[in-house]
Amino acid sequence: MTTPVEPVWRPAPHEFADSSLPTAVRVYEVGPRDGLQAESTVVPTAVKAEFCRRLVAAGVRSLEVTSFVSPKWIPQLADADALLAELDLPGSVRQVVLTPNQRGLERALTAGAREVAVFVSATETFARKNLNTTVSGALDNARPVVEGARAAGIGTRGYISMCFGDPWEGWVDPRRVADITAELTGMGCSSISLGDTIGVATPGHIRAVLDAVQAAGVPIGSIAGHFHDTYGQALANVYAALTAGVTEFDTAAGGLGRCPYAKGATGNLATEDLVWMLHGLGIHTGIDLGALTDTSRWMAGHTGHPSPSRVATALIAART
Repeated sequence: MTTPVEPVWRPAPHEFADSSLPTAVRVYEVGPRDGLQAESTVVPTAVKAEFCRRLVAAGVRSLEVTSFVSPKWIPQLADADALLAELDLPGSVRQVVLTPNQRGLERALTAGAREVAVFVSATETFARKNLNTTVSGALDNARPVVEGARAAGIGTRGYISMCFGDPWEGWVDPRRVADITAELTGMGCSSISLGDTIGVATPGHIRAVLDAVQAAGVPIGSIAGHFHDTYGQALANVYAALTAGVTEFDTAAGGLGRCPYAKGATGNLATEDLVWMLHGLGIHTGIDLGALTDTSRWMAGHTGHPSPSRVATALIAART
């Protein structure tokens, strides 16, 4: 009778570095804002604050905390002021809040925000349906926010939604994305996140948009990738962006969040899945994958549903 042998392998990516890729990447964690805002059950402020602390303890150094949007639009984030008052994160941690308008900026500055983000669209239909304006109108609304933030001595991050496809308009011209990126950069945004909001992009499309952005005079070092995993392409798209020199990617711990334009589909790329791939490529993130998985598992207990992250699921199962 053969006695089963316990495996000696402990789940961790085997490292094979690629000298053609960046040596380090900034993981921009959006779970507390973009992830939780999709939850139908309101998460208590104390839980959100603890979520942020645990993410930082796991090594996250760029964190999008909340949004100063009108509570009637997103009730989940109605506690933005209270959350910032409760947080006591180290000064070395980049803490960003979304400010959709001047009123949001005023609230954010009063609450002690250290960096803000503005949000625009690459398509007219999305701008009309979700921002109640036009593409140019959204840019006009962003300008005084960026100027106000600069006057207050803090930086601004820019988001562009629907950069690779739109559920109403379909294909989006890379040159349109490039023009909007250049305009946000000219306003004073120090970094621009290009959003694949419905997750339809593929690696060649990623490179085409990045080529257009650079041709418009925007340095690749100021670009971040926000790739949804609706069709399972997010990691492939990250790799394509890495080959172009992008070194910042937006993800949500445990894959929190969803794509509201594709029913039943996942949205945000899970931070665990990104970190597993990056560590396998020998790319430094500063994140402890085990601690991050513990954090996602803890948060799942508060949201009431398991993490869709394949890496988190596999690591938790291996421990069990």
